[in-house]
Amino acid sequence: MLQDYTASNEKETRAGFGDGIYELGKTNPNVVALTADLAGSLKLNNFIKDFPERFVQCGIAEANMIGVAAGLATAGKIPYTTTFANFSTSRVYDQIRQSVAYSHKNVKICASHAGLTLGEDGATHQILEDIGMMKMLPGMTVIVPCDYNQTKAATIAISQIESPVYLRFGRVKWANFTKEDGSDFVIGKAQVLNEGTDVTIIACGHLVWTALEAARALEAKGHSVEVINMHTIKPLDEAAVIKSLTKTGCVVTAEEHQINGGLGDSIANVAARNCPVPHEYVAVNDTFGESGKPLQLLEKYGLGQSNIIEAVEKVLARKQK
Repeated sequence: MLQDYTASNEKETRAGFGDGIYELGKTNPNVVALTADLAGSLKLNNFIKDFPERFVQCGIAEANMIGVAAGLATAGKIPYTTTFANFSTSRVYDQIRQSVAYSHKNVKICASHAGLTLGEDGATHQILEDIGMMKMLPGMTVIVPCDYNQTKAATIAISQIESPVYLRFGRVKWANFTKEDGSDFVIGKAQVLNEGTDVTIIACGHLVWTALEAARALEAKGHSVEVINMHTIKPLDEAAVIKSLTKTGCVVTAEEHQINGGLGDSIANVAARNCPVPHEYVAVNDTFGESGKPLQLLEKYGLGQSNIIEAVEKVLARKQK
């Protein structure tokens, strides 16, 4: 129920990663952290202090970092590579495809500072294409957790699967509302935050909280809104999507990503094959970002609460025709 989710505090999702890998380091001696000159930004300080022999500083050489990680995985280690999302994907896509995905290496590609909420660093760093790039790679698991607690849980959970993983999170302080112990996070299983019958909202990352806030406003207007946190983009929980869309008959997807290639297209693919319904996207509409305050950028590029509400009203009108 919506009232079960309140933001008692705000935390950076990247801090969830830092705390997660530190906890993991205490229990799994095979976990190795690598960074491309961004240890502080990725919150690796505690890991480095207690496990210096399991830390590799690769410098500003991201392609080399992926190669080193692939080698460590071949030797039975569980390497976690860390840098900004832009440098984790577009700068090293060839190395990921050839050295990690093609040979199915157990490398965890952990990417911070994703999306518009990176803020003042501007368009060159605000990658909005990465979900699409990574989900297209065969065998790649793609996870976009929604808050600090879930990022910590995901960081620990991905060590348990023998698969290359792309884990995407951010810099901005954001509402922290999922279970502290991470028990509500399961890789590949959608999290239904609120059950409804009129419309489904499926979101990932920072926009899950925005979707919950929009749902509160919509329910105050008399709409019954189902809200799903689709933290795992691949493998997608198709059964959960089909069940919800069959019930509500329409869907809005919300993501901090380009309108092409991300969560919305994954949901559209499932719907087209199983239960075609009216669908509206809340996403960046085929443009680059710019420098600015995170919340102002979300509003300017159509990723705010009001945009989700508008998309719901539009899709409900389409359903009624």
